[in-house]
Amino acid sequence: MDMTNIRARLIVVLVVLCGFLAVAGTPSATAATPSGSLSFDGTALTVQNGRFIDGQGREVVLRGYNVSGETKLEENSGLPFASVADAKKSATAVRALGGGNAVRFLLSWAHAEPVQGQVDTTYLANATAQMQAFLDAGIRVFPDFHQDLYSRYLFNSGSWYTGDGAPEWAVALGNYPAESCGICLFWGQNITQNTAVQDAQYDFWHNNYGLQDAFLATAQTTMTYLAQHLTSDEFAGVVGFDPYNEPYAGSYDSGETSRTWEQNRLWPFYQKFRARMDAAGWSSKPALVEPNLYWNGNVTNQEGGLLDAGTLGSRYVFNTHFYDQKAISGILMWGNASDGQYSTDFGTIRDRASAAGTTAIVSEFGHPLSGTTSGKAPTVDKAMYQALDSRLSGANWWSTPASSGPVLSGTQWQWDIYNGRHHELMNDNPDKVLTSGDAWNDEDLSAVNMTDSGTVTLRQDARLLDRIYPGATSGSTLAFTYEDRSRDGSTTLTWNPVPSSLPNVAALVGSGQYAVQVWRSSSATAPTELHLPASFPTASTTVVSDLGTAYGPPAYTSSTPVGVAAEPGGTGSRRLLLTDSDSGVLHFALVTNGATSPSSTVLNAAKAELAAWVAAKF
Repeated sequence: MDMTNIRARLIVVLVVLCGFLAVAGTPSATAATPSGSLSFDGTALTVQNGRFIDGQGREVVLRGYNVSGETKLEENSGLPFASVADAKKSATAVRALGGGNAVRFLLSWAHAEPVQGQVDTTYLANATAQMQAFLDAGIRVFPDFHQDLYSRYLFNSGSWYTGDGAPEWAVALGNYPAESCGICLFWGQNITQNTAVQDAQYDFWHNNYGLQDAFLATAQTTMTYLAQHLTSDEFAGVVGFDPYNEPYAGSYDSGETSRTWEQNRLWPFYQKFRARMDAAGWSSKPALVEPNLYWNGNVTNQEGGLLDAGTLGSRYVFNTHFYDQKAISGILMWGNASDGQYSTDFGTIRDRASAAGTTAIVSEFGHPLSGTTSGKAPTVDKAMYQALDSRLSGANWWSTPASSGPVLSGTQWQWDIYNGRHHELMNDNPDKVLTSGDAWNDEDLSAVNMTDSGTVTLRQDARLLDRIYPGATSGSTLAFTYEDRSRDGSTTLTWNPVPSSLPNVAALVGSGQYAVQVWRSSSATAPTELHLPASFPTASTTVVSDLGTAYGPPAYTSSTPVGVAAEPGGTGSRRLLLTDSDSGVLHFALVTNGATSPSSTVLNAAKAELAAWVAAKF
C-alpha cells in the first residue's frame, strides 16, 4: 500500500473519531488470507506495460462472471443476492464450477441514493458483505455502477420494457415525455428510439439538474465506505471500479458525433470519476472505463473507443463489451459461429488497448440461452472464449503462434442463481410478476441456476466454462490456446486439432482437452499458474514443459518445477504451478487430460517436438 493510501486511511479514521463522517460503521478487523493461499497470493493488481501485474511482477489474466443481473431487479432491493449465504454459495461455485478468479460486482445508484443527497448506508453495508464473500474466497472483484435504459422509473407499470440505474428522484427532475419505443423487437432499441430514455441520458451527460454531480458524490461515498469496511487483504482483491455501464449520449448536440461526444462528454466524466477514486483512497487502483456502447457493434456501429483520450496508462483500463448482434438477431447470421468467428472483433479490442497504453477487459459477453437464436449459444460462446485466448483462429494457431497476442481478461454475462425462479414485479406492477429467465426484458443469459434443494448448477457445458487459462504468468505470455472440446448438442467442437507434424504431442492429447502456453520469463518472484478445470483430475493430468514433464503432477513446493496446488478460498479448485529461475528465457507448457499413463519415452519425445516447434516459431 503506498503512502497516499496510508494517509487517506488515517484521515478516514480521524474523521470517524471526530464524529463527522456521514457514513456510519466500524472497519472490520484484519482477516486472515483465504484458505489454500500460498505466500505469493492476494497482492493488489496494478497496470504496467499494458498488462495487469500482481505484487510479484506476474502478468495476470482475470476470468469470471457478472454478479449479477439480480441487481437490476427490485425483488432483492438492488443487491446481487438475497443473502450473504447465497453470495458465499455463489463464490464457491464460481471457482469450483465456473473456473473464475474474478467477478464484476453490480451496484445500483437507485438503491445507494434513494433520497437525493442521502446515501443509504444499509444498502452499502449489505453490498459490502456480499462482496466480501467473493474476496474471502480469493476471487478478485471490480464493482460496477450499472444502468440500462437509464432508470426503471422512466417506464410505466404496463410497459413492455423496463430499465435500471438512476433513482426515482433523478427521473422526477426531468419531466420526461411518456416512454415509447415504437416498433421494437429488442429491448436495446429503446436506447436510440425511446425519447424518454434519450432525454434522460442527455440530461445526465450535460449535468442538467446536477445529476452527474450527484452520481459522482454517491460514487465517492460508496468507494470511501468500501475502503473503510473491507480489510486490507480484501481491499487488495478489489481490482478497480467500472464507473458507468454501457454509456451512450442519448442524443447528440448539433454538429456533435459519437467521437466528439466521447471526447467532450464521456472522457471528462471519467476524469472526474478518477479524481473521486483518488479522494476515496483508491488512487492505486485503475478506473475500468467503457467507451460509447456502440463503438464495436457489428450491426449498430458508431466511431469511438476513446480515440481522443490520449494515453490512458496505468490509471485506466480499456473496458468494453461484445455481443454478436448479428447472431442475436436471428436474421443477419443464419448459421452457427465457427472457428475464428470473432478473431477480428477481439483483435480490435487488443489493438485499441495497446494504442491507449493500457490493458483491456471484456466485461460483458455471451449469448441468449433460450429463444429463437439460443441454438447458436454453444458455438457463439466457444468462439468468444477462443477470441479471448488468442487473436488467431484454431486453423492458424499452430502455424503462426507468435501472432497470438495477449490473453484478454473477461467476465461473462451473467451468473444469476435465481434464473427461472424469480418473483419480480415488473415496474412495480402486481399483475406482471416475472419468474422465468433473468426476469428482465425477456433476457436469459445466466450460465447457472439453482435446484429446488439449493444447489448451484451450470446451464452451459462445463467444458466451455471451466477452462484452462494463465491466471498469472511469471513473465509475458507470447501465445496461448485452449481446445475445450465443448459440445453443441451431441457434436464435439474441435477447432484447434494438434497438427500431424507433432505426432507425439497429438498422441498424448488424443481426443482430450489441451492447452499450450508459450511465455518469456522475467524477474517475477512467483510461479506461472494455470487454472485446472474439474475435468483435469490431478492424477490423470499430463504436463509437458521445458521445465519438466509429469503425468499426475506432484504437490507444489518451491523446489518443484511442475506442481499442483489448491486455489485460494477452499473451494476445491486447483491450479498448475510452473516454476522457473531465469529471466528473458522462452518457456512452454502443454497441459492435457487425454493421455493414460504415458511412458517417459513418449513424454520426452513430445517435449522434443514442442521445443523444436517453439524454436522455429518464436
